[in-house]
Amino acid sequence: MNKPFELLPIFRERVWGKTSLAPLFPDHPRPSNRPDNASIGEVWFSFRDNPTFLGKQLGEVLAENPEFLGTGADPAHPGICPILVKLLFTSERLSVQVHPGDQYARTHHASPGKTEAWYVLDAQPPGEIAAGFREQLTPQRFKDSIASGEIENLLDWRRVAAGDLIFVPAGTVHAIGAGLTICEIQQNSDITYRLYDYGRQRELHVEHGMNVAHLRPHDDAAAPIPLADGRDELAKSDYFRIERLKPKKSIQIQDGQPHYSILTCLKGEGTVDGQPAQAGKAFFVPAATSCAVQAPGSEWIVTYKHPSPAAIQVK
Repeated sequence: MNKPFELLPIFRERVWGKTSLAPLFPDHPRPSNRPDNASIGEVWFSFRDNPTFLGKQLGEVLAENPEFLGTGADPAHPGICPILVKLLFTSERLSVQVHPGDQYARTHHASPGKTEAWYVLDAQPPGEIAAGFREQLTPQRFKDSIASGEIENLLDWRRVAAGDLIFVPAGTVHAIGAGLTICEIQQNSDITYRLYDYGRQRELHVEHGMNVAHLRPHDDAAAPIPLADGRDELAKSDYFRIERLKPKKSIQIQDGQPHYSILTCLKGEGTVDGQPAQAGKAFFVPAATSCAVQAPGSEWIVTYKHPSPAAIQVK
């Protein structure tokens, strides 16, 4: 078991999702109790309940092998993979929402907070996201704008394109527009406070949201930092590093890394330690484990938690 293993996807229905996830998942399974036109908005890879190629859920694997997390473990929440990798597919705007930080989430939900980042895979017109406000708001105007719906227009909407990375710390009021395919890297938390939902009649969480929201513009400027040929750092935080890997031939994660990593294939195909890999597949690389990827011309996201870049060779 001390080798990379595939994380099998969980498909989540969302009102803003899509009925087709091609080309990543051309034959994705439908929820058993829903019609064929059920909308899938999220595909999860590293949640506790995710099945794995080992025949067990990820939570079971980590409970039996806590050393797999290495220094990437979260002592406050043992037994979970601290980084959650998702793919998002949007046909409508998501709710205007905000996530709590660690202290608030721990106090009110016994959960980690939720800092996240979005790597854009595809953006169909208008291809927009919102992060933070166009100007500083007072608490009263913020509250009034939630009640009136004005909050949607106060957000800082901006166009995005494939290859863009948007970093969204906890407390940033945000929304994701329609026509996007996104690889989301986040703390392993599902705590979301909806502030405005376009009349969809879902529950709102205004009081919690007002307690944690930052009422100011958000500078999420994140330019790729080249680490080597075919290897770019896209984001780094206290919770995760995100790198984009574009091998001409291969990727090698060297043995002895003190932390786990998650490799997600975004384009192309090949093998991960001999296991078939293609766009839409993700692999867990345990701590202190080497990993050899043979996938010429492919594109990957690797994420892990460490103060400095991992020993990864891209050829």
